[in-house]
Amino acid sequence: MDMAAPTTASSAGQEGLLSAKAATMRDVAERAQVSVASVSRVLNGLGVTSDATRQRVLEAVEHLRYVPHFGARSLSTSKNDTIGVILPDLFGEFFSELIRGMDLAARAHGKHLIVSSSHDGAEDTLAAVRSMRGRVDGMIVLSPHVDAANLANEFVGRMPVLLMNAGTAEAGRASIVIDNHGGAVAAVQHLRATGRRRIAHIRGAAANVEADTRAAGYVSALTDQAPIIVEGDFSQASGHRAATQLLAMSQRPDAVFAANDMMAVGALLAFQEAGVRCPEDIAVIGFDDVPIAALVRPALTTMRVNIAEIGRRGVERLIGLVQAGEAADTSCEIVRPVLVERQSTAAVPTARFNKG
Repeated sequence: MDMAAPTTASSAGQEGLLSAKAATMRDVAERAQVSVASVSRVLNGLGVTSDATRQRVLEAVEHLRYVPHFGARSLSTSKNDTIGVILPDLFGEFFSELIRGMDLAARAHGKHLIVSSSHDGAEDTLAAVRSMRGRVDGMIVLSPHVDAANLANEFVGRMPVLLMNAGTAEAGRASIVIDNHGGAVAAVQHLRATGRRRIAHIRGAAANVEADTRAAGYVSALTDQAPIIVEGDFSQASGHRAATQLLAMSQRPDAVFAANDMMAVGALLAFQEAGVRCPEDIAVIGFDDVPIAALVRPALTTMRVNIAEIGRRGVERLIGLVQAGEAADTSCEIVRPVLVERQSTAAVPTARFNKG
């Protein structure tokens, strides 16, 4: 009687059973003929193991296609190697560039990103924070609502949090803030330097701290005219609608400062459709310097904030907070926008402005 066949069948059945379900750390230990503790030390890089043991464990991991469970791993290392990112939106060139910068920095440091959207609501922001607790080592919270960002920071307790664009600097809270007021002032001053004297503003969404601050900067930079403000919501479509409103005025503006580039692009399209020349009839300046700003015609003058660099810097700041613990740097880092001059605000002959 041949007794080999049943043994082979049983062995094949065992291999099939392992392949049908996810391998565990115990499966790896049994195959490598070591303890579960030894497998944990090899995979987590903790403690001392011999080269032979390490080699057997890695071969077993590869053979069984074992994937470490990050939740279980965090119990022994207290780290997930994962960063949580909460954004008000996940669409549009601004957020694409921001996530690109964050991803590059995270990969450079061997970290993973979990990205969630708060959809501009304070309650949504807190719900997103709750969903990440226990899964990440720290969070980056970008919220246009000061209250939402501060509540999120308080809700996570001792977990490191970096706030981005949550209003003005606040003592004791690690943050990166764009100088929206200063950038808006610089935008208006540039338009005045090119000879424009009737400057309108397309503002961002209502109850948005960045929109409010940029609008305030616009108003403070005016010296010899009343503010001309039309509502937008940071979308290209709202910029188009706002520009159409400006064209319907009895006295049209000779320049427009839009609170972001996408609204500025929408305004450019509305002017082109109406046969209004830019920059000869109306100059346009945006804010952010998203990639499309250099591609539209006329190319858009804007206030550059280097979005991808802000994303990269945010991840590096957060990693520093995680590693430093109680000695973490909780300072506010301020990003100063830089004027990028392009065709949409080119100066025109002085005589053009002296006509009645």
